[in-house]
Amino acid sequence: MALLCETVTGATMRELLAARDAATAGGMVELRLDGIRDLDVAAALHGRQMPAVVTCRASWEGGRFDGSEDEQRAILHRALEAGAEFVDVEWRAGFDDVIAHDPSRVVVSFHDFTGTPAGLDDRVAAMRRTGAGTIKVAYAAHRLCDTLPLRAIGGQGQAVVVGMGEPGVPSRLLASRYGSRWTFAGNAVAPGQMPAARMRDVFRFASIGPSTRLFGVVSRTAMHSLSPVMHNAAFAAAGIDAAYVPLSTDDFADFLAYADAMGFEGASVTIPFKLDALRAAAVQTPLAAAVGAANTLRRRVDGTWDATNTDVDGFLAPLEPLFPKGLAGVRVAVLGAGGSARAVVAALASRGARVAVHARRIEQAAEVAAAFGASPAALPPAPGSWDLLVNCTPLGGANRRHESPMAGAPIDGRAVYDLTYGDGDSALVADARRAGRVVLDGLPMLIAQAERQFQWWTGQRPEPGIMQAAALNALGRTATTTEATA
Repeated sequence: MALLCETVTGATMRELLAARDAATAGGMVELRLDGIRDLDVAAALHGRQMPAVVTCRASWEGGRFDGSEDEQRAILHRALEAGAEFVDVEWRAGFDDVIAHDPSRVVVSFHDFTGTPAGLDDRVAAMRRTGAGTIKVAYAAHRLCDTLPLRAIGGQGQAVVVGMGEPGVPSRLLASRYGSRWTFAGNAVAPGQMPAARMRDVFRFASIGPSTRLFGVVSRTAMHSLSPVMHNAAFAAAGIDAAYVPLSTDDFADFLAYADAMGFEGASVTIPFKLDALRAAAVQTPLAAAVGAANTLRRRVDGTWDATNTDVDGFLAPLEPLFPKGLAGVRVAVLGAGGSARAVVAALASRGARVAVHARRIEQAAEVAAAFGASPAALPPAPGSWDLLVNCTPLGGANRRHESPMAGAPIDGRAVYDLTYGDGDSALVADARRAGRVVLDGLPMLIAQAERQFQWWTGQRPEPGIMQAAALNALGRTATTTEATA
């Protein structure tokens, strides 16, 4: 099992020691001595409560130490003499004397912040020839599959391997599956790094082992998703040995190749990959086929995928308290014509609503509308044309919270249902509140569809309320009446 090493730093010794003593979520601590103005190596190590890796990273390797090589060498020697469990030496520095001091306590490291380095195997072989007890290889991952060569390095033993950046996050969370001796956590000291407490509490890092079942959320913005919070809480409550991680990618084929290599059993799929997920499946549930989009994949015994759609039921559940007499005859303006919109239109049509699909590309709106007997229309909807407005566009999402698909247009219907969610109100929800409309954001739907995903994957329902509580806690929110019914 890989250990969790929390990276701490500061501008002064006082800041470093305070950060060191506050680092209690992992089993190791990395003391970054580069950049400390009043450095005292012995004091940095004295009184520590857990094993320490001492690093004095040179500026040419992405660190903050800009002194001479002799000064850097002296710092590393003092750390070994003061009893540091490990010291980190840049491979390209050539500090053979530091390695010879005590090879078992030296980590020889290599970093590439631009991407996967050429000649990686030759570099690794050269690093191992130094005689250091551990090698560390860290490079920027632009795709999920960029991290796969790290598994071979870790599999050879006595290595720490890290894929940096958002696509590399699974290599941190699943460090034991990469053969890494430890991985690093902290406050974004390196690209893709996350707080140790989050790795421990949300992702249950310490419990991820060789037999842990793997699931994840596939998205371009996976790091902003609440799905890991909800699913990992549900797995823990059910006593299921499973981990759910963010899978950030711009290419669905990248996810498929990565999932095959790592043995993922299931995945939640978000915009813009829901049509890709449907096409990738060997078997589609009738609902997914009818909708023409899938938001959930499940591994089959033969290694292929089943696909289903939990968005339909997840979307309808929060509407029941708002429309207790049903949706028959209700005029609904659906904004957007992607995979989420298809599920929403299918759900509304199944309940007898009068649906208009609004999109900037009228031909795309017409394609979705035709599949479900709806009407195509341009954006924005005409005043007085709707009772319920549903936002299925990316506007208002994690990276576009202040953008609205109704910017400048009157919000004069009865209710607004924005499928985005996040910290505070989206621009659309805020405008709707000011206009005195009933509002609903995407969180209740997210919870409801996630509960159905969990059941489809595991064959059992999640503990009642566990996903809602986890999501609300992550957002610092309390349950509204509508959310309490999800």
